[in-house]
Amino acid sequence: MDRGSVLAVEYAGWSQERLRKQQSFSDTDFTEDLKQIDVPTLVMRGEDDQIVPIKDLAVKSMRLIKGTRQIFYPGAPHGLTATHQDHINADLLSFLNSHT
Repeated sequence: MDRGSVLAVEYAGWSQERLRKQQSFSDTDFTEDLKQIDVPTLVMRGEDDQIVPIKDLAVKSMRLIKGTRQIFYPGAPHGLTATHQDHINADLLSFLNSHT
């Protein structure tokens, strides 16, 4: 088998494992766990998240965790910590400083 074929087989296996993990996460109901959180909580989400849309997780999380503060970043993707570092860091520091 040539190197390209080996890489294709490795990638296919990696992709299937990733899909299994995503399915497991999607099938797990964290409702009761979220209801038990009793510390200041900040939910930071990109409004353009194509992997986990806001309506699917963030809004539900905010309803279940008492006293949650939320920040939605217009146009930000799922990986907003990589694309919007300055905004994330400033908002996170502000949140942490308000709870010390």
